Amino acid sequence: QVQLVESGGGLVQAGGSLRLSCATSGVIFSIRAMGWYRRAPGKERELVARITSGGSTTYADSVKGRFTISRDNPRNPMYLQMGSLRADDTGVYYCNAETLSSGSNFRVWGQGTQVTVSS
Repeated sequence: QVQLVESGGGLVQAGGSLRLSCATSGVIFSIRAMGWYRRAPGKERELVARITSGGSTTYADSVKGRFTISRDNPRNPMYLQMGSLRADDTGVYYCNAETLSSGSNFRVWGQGTQVTVSS
């Protein structure tokens, strides 16, 4: 079992920055990839950024060049550094872990953290 706890959300003005953290606990070496997803008001949850255990990263087109996902080793938190924030970055941000256990893949979610960007 893996547990995830997000922190770092809040209210920020457009153009500002925030850093989200996702702390992991439990069977952390079962994690194959981690990511940040967000649900904007009235919209479906979408992938923001993803990082594999090998360090490969993927970003949504809307955040490329503005956000950076990082995780330097399995024992440390995963981070999402967000810059040049815009009003449409507002939403609940969820940490996700893709795990492999007994030959099966599982997804684990954090509780979410609210990010509000005022224009």
